[in-house]
Amino acid sequence: MELNRYHYFIAGVIVLLIGIQLRMVESYVLNEDTTRWLLEQSDDPTHQVVKQAAQMMPAVGPLPRKTVVPPQWIGWAAISLGSVLILHSLALPKPSG
Repeated sequence: MELNRYHYFIAGVIVLLIGIQLRMVESYVLNEDTTRWLLEQSDDPTHQVVKQAAQMMPAVGPLPRKTVVPPQWIGWAAISLGSVLILHSLALPKPSG
């Protein structure tokens, strides 16, 4: 399948909106299931203590939720990429047929 101008346009709009959201939201708090999955996948020694505590005392309470703070440049990069994709879509010829 060949990408035409409409594909580039919708991809640009989606990336642009993601970039705007990344710039407007300061941080994301993950739910407990996602935090637990990240701890299971991580090999970081600082997380080993939390892993061991969660395995030893699973019924004590919920794990502390992980907070993700994206850097500012990611939002600006997504906004820039989305804008370029939208402008590129406008420069392409309309599809035939």
